[in-house]
Amino acid sequence: MRFLVTGLNHTTAPVELRERLAIAKEALPETTRALLGEPGVKEAMILSTCNRVELLVSHNGLEPHLPEFLAQRFSLDRSLLEPHLYRYQDEEAVRHMFRVASSLDSMVVGEAQILGQVKQSWSVARELGAVKGPLDKLLQGAFSAAKRVRTETEIGSSSVSIASVGVDLARRIFGSLDGKKVLIVGAGKMSELAARHLMQHGADSIMVANRTYERAVQLAEQFLGQAIRFEELHARAHEADIIITSTGSAGQILGVEQAQEILHRRKNRPVFVIDIAVPRDVDPAVNRLEGIFLYDIDDLQSVAATHQVDRGREAARAEAIITEETERFRRRIRTIDIAPVLVDVQGTAEELRQAEMHRQRQLLQSLTPEQAEAVEALTRGLMNKFMHMPLQAMKSAARDGDAAALDTIRGMFDRECGKDKSTEGHAASAETDPGAETGKDRE
Repeated sequence: MRFLVTGLNHTTAPVELRERLAIAKEALPETTRALLGEPGVKEAMILSTCNRVELLVSHNGLEPHLPEFLAQRFSLDRSLLEPHLYRYQDEEAVRHMFRVASSLDSMVVGEAQILGQVKQSWSVARELGAVKGPLDKLLQGAFSAAKRVRTETEIGSSSVSIASVGVDLARRIFGSLDGKKVLIVGAGKMSELAARHLMQHGADSIMVANRTYERAVQLAEQFLGQAIRFEELHARAHEADIIITSTGSAGQILGVEQAQEILHRRKNRPVFVIDIAVPRDVDPAVNRLEGIFLYDIDDLQSVAATHQVDRGREAARAEAIITEETERFRRRIRTIDIAPVLVDVQGTAEELRQAEMHRQRQLLQSLTPEQAEAVEALTRGLMNKFMHMPLQAMKSAARDGDAAALDTIRGMFDRECGKDKSTEGHAASAETDPGAETGKDRE
């Protein structure tokens, strides 16, 4: 089991750094190919969300330099990057990915979006052929663990997400959302969730702006809102009391000058802006303007902490499930790793059987084809019965991590030992009657 995870998330790095490493959806295949080409990497997947960027690989024993890959790929100084990185290997990497997929490592514990994001990254990697062996089994195990957590705990019992936390923050600022007008910029899943929560808590009307106008229309229609063309964004933004942005744009869509114009046209009535995007959609300097209250994704952590406390008991149950699933995967992968050894041992046994059949070939020549076939079946059946217990013992030793027992059993079937015995048998047959039994034969 040679797995490695290197990355950073909302607990180790500020949004200023995370946005510099954010990988756009259209750039994910190319970046994954580049990672797969790194020395030592056998399989690779990249997970890039608003709260984390992680490189997950399986390797051939030559551990790849993932921090260097990140630094070079994103033109960052390693000395600035590395203090924010975490690194998990082998079983720790398995446990980490199981926790990520189960939303136990999320800013909002229990949020449902992360599992879909992991599956999307897995799908991209599989299409590229970057995930096809042990890493694929790890991710399948992560999905199974996440399903158990969702099924057997109440950690996801209420609809919690980054979007809902942002809406909770808006309610705290305004006291009530009744009568408030909202502008949603971006028409992705996060925007849809934000719109849903806003309408549920009393927002009066919703406008939706998106680069693809048809998608803005579709989202607006769900909530009886109004779609506006993206080029009309700055001309209409002053109509909104609350602006929530989540576009995934490479550049900022709202700067200081545009924000000043919004305030001027609102006659200095305050406006609340939640920037969920990474990279950020809104220039952080906008927060210095009097009358604009800007919150980015890192500002949501204080609200998310409340949900964390509420879900503590369910999170503890979920962690216990992760421990069980990690152990189950460890046993499974060790059994898979032992498969080539089992094949080798069975091959040695078959060589010994064939050697004995060859040694007795003079006696077997007098048999009819039916009799020879019966002898062949008899010897093969006896070999399989004799081999059953040692093979099962090897599987059990592999699952339990008992390397000493595994080496001992494997040593009993060493190929060189088998060759030596075969040679001794042939020497004996040359000196004695083929049917005679010598001391060396009895050994």
